[in-house]
Amino acid sequence: MESREEDFLDIGQKWTVKLLPAFSSAACGAFMELLSSSQQEDTVAWLKSVRRKLHQIPETCYEEFETSQLIRDELQKLGVPYKWPFATTGVVTTIGSGKAPVVALRAEMDGLPLDELVDSDFKSMHPGRMHACGHDMHVTMLLGAAKVLKEREEKLQGTVKLLFQPAEEGGGGARRMIEDGALENVEAIFGMHVMPLGPVGSIATKSGAFCAASGRFRAVIEGKGGHAAAPHLTVDPVVATSMVVVGLQQLVSRETNPLESQVVSVTSVHGGKAFNIIPQHVTIQGTYRTFARDGGERLRRRITEVIENQAAVHGCNVTMESVSVPYPALFNDDKMYKHVKAMARLMLGQEHVLDTDPSMAGEDFAFYAQKIPGAMLFIGVGHDDASKNFMLHSPYFNPNEDVLPLGAALHAAIAEVYLQSAYIGVLTEVLNAQ
Repeated sequence: MESREEDFLDIGQKWTVKLLPAFSSAACGAFMELLSSSQQEDTVAWLKSVRRKLHQIPETCYEEFETSQLIRDELQKLGVPYKWPFATTGVVTTIGSGKAPVVALRAEMDGLPLDELVDSDFKSMHPGRMHACGHDMHVTMLLGAAKVLKEREEKLQGTVKLLFQPAEEGGGGARRMIEDGALENVEAIFGMHVMPLGPVGSIATKSGAFCAASGRFRAVIEGKGGHAAAPHLTVDPVVATSMVVVGLQQLVSRETNPLESQVVSVTSVHGGKAFNIIPQHVTIQGTYRTFARDGGERLRRRITEVIENQAAVHGCNVTMESVSVPYPALFNDDKMYKHVKAMARLMLGQEHVLDTDPSMAGEDFAFYAQKIPGAMLFIGVGHDDASKNFMLHSPYFNPNEDVLPLGAALHAAIAEVYLQSAYIGVLTEVLNAQ
């Protein structure tokens, strides 16, 4: 579809809204109002202030008590009702008519067990804890969405639920939120995650396989320690562990279809402290990733078999330890993906809406997507100066705060226009025909 210069409206920042004949003037007006509201000077200052407060108080799985309190305080100031607790520290809000349809937006709250090395005025005040995966950004953008949606609550043709979720980093917080009723009456759900190398004003998403099923394993391989000069009088767990590591690599190279994506990585081996002592035991741990529809059940079983059998060959015993909740693979629903893509194209322009490859990262948003149609997207938080861009989970991770008003507006638009269900199919069809 051809466009004219007058088809684009400047919104005072780097982004434009593209007007399409198939999109009603009321809906276009909603986009303009959402963007304008999120970019008011006082709103931008508030968003940055909230994000920096959150960044200073990172908390790990199910310990997000300060974070939860800050979220509830901000919601109370906005006049947004909430319910708490879900999954120990989670918060759920509702904005709109209180009636169907009901759509949900989700942000995770937890930080990582990591010492921050970014030198800033709002550096983490919790030693050994850091928001190195951008969850402080996610919470802030969702609070921003709460603000702009509350301001236009009477225009919402249904109900928006906002889920502030704990324990994404290995704790399976999404599953606990579902068990506590967070998805009650919800028919669709959307989420976003920061993308450190993508420029502000861009998003990336895809239909179908988005994030891999993931899990962790840890095993203690028990032998019989003794003097390193008399190995024949010992049962050496170090040799057994070496064979375990080699055997695990063959699960992908010799048991997996080369056209399928799987990963098995041993990431930690600990045993012994002295050069002349064969240790009593060795502890290993690692992770696996797969897009298999069984959620990694076969791979998890084979990992256990390899560890136990290889250890047994060398006379060792094994204790397998469960250390995390396995995450299923995340598959974006095609209709929800198309809705996200349509909203992003309208807000950012088609050239800033990218398709992405599946990621081998784990994401517990998959638990929601197993229950109801859902879709996730990546949103760019990169700096123009590439030297400032570091990957997720880096102690130097430092996302660009300029994305905050955009993320808030995009969240709100995805939810509000979803509720206007009559427009979804038309928008998707027109935009994808370009």
